[in-house]
Amino acid sequence: MKKVLLSGIQPSGKPHIGNYFGAMKQFVDLQNDYESYVFIADYHALHSLRDAKEMSENIKGVLLDYLAIGLNPENVTIYKQSDISEHTELAWIFETITTMPYLMRAHAFKDSEAKNKEIDVGTFNYPMLMSADILLYEPDVVPVGRDQQQHVEIARDVAEKFNFTYGETFKLPKHLIVEKVAIVPGVDGQKMSKSYKNTIPLFAEYEEIKKCVMSIVTDSGSDIPENVYAIHKLVRNEDELKSLYEDNKGKYKILKETLIEDLEKFIAPLRERRKEWEAKLPEALEILKKGGEKMQEKAKTKMKEVKEKIGVNIY
Repeated sequence: MKKVLLSGIQPSGKPHIGNYFGAMKQFVDLQNDYESYVFIADYHALHSLRDAKEMSENIKGVLLDYLAIGLNPENVTIYKQSDISEHTELAWIFETITTMPYLMRAHAFKDSEAKNKEIDVGTFNYPMLMSADILLYEPDVVPVGRDQQQHVEIARDVAEKFNFTYGETFKLPKHLIVEKVAIVPGVDGQKMSKSYKNTIPLFAEYEEIKKCVMSIVTDSGSDIPENVYAIHKLVRNEDELKSLYEDNKGKYKILKETLIEDLEKFIAPLRERRKEWEAKLPEALEILKKGGEKMQEKAKTKMKEVKEKIGVNIY
């Protein structure tokens, strides 16, 4: 029997190459090796997205993104978090065994606090819903970016606390990180992130790729533009790049133009596949609906066990 892999993405806008190389690529690479469950974390997106029309479009967008990057519905179950009420039900149960000081250590809360943001309860409780998302389906591994590793660690802690309190119930998942591309740099050298406005969109048209690459910040005191190289090595063999950059020391324009062409070669097939799926959206939505129905059955089975363990299942 195959081990289980689980991961998901929020429908918070267009994905960028950092999302792809940091996590999404692993979904594709590992889909034949694991029983894979990949979801759309739409409830998590409510922290920052409060426009119904935009939410609907973004959910469809993530679905098309998943199919465009090469997830095969015959190998991977794609589903939507909000289709399965057991996620939020289990999150509440986890909240009752988790202390506030523990949750105050979570990155999402600390980041909001550091920025003096008004912190909503959802942001504070975010790790509890994330833990429910994971533990409900008993995965063996969860592919995440380096910055998401804490969520898996919290899920493990919650599982251990529940198991200690009520008896053995949840499997302890492991995180899976590709060290080489754990954090992808943006055009300004910081971590690539929508919030920093430093991204290269995963399905960008040629002119957009060109604009993004030409805006990459370079250090005029260096022969090799580190930010350009860091992105370039994602889409081209490093042995080839070493000689390319050695032969073009200080020639930033040539190196950026080469990166533009290499990114276009990588992105173009993904972009075309996404357009093909967009043209058959009803078929894509049916895949999502069926995935949700399958996972709901699994969630109901697990929640029945949980309810028996906590003593509320009296009928």
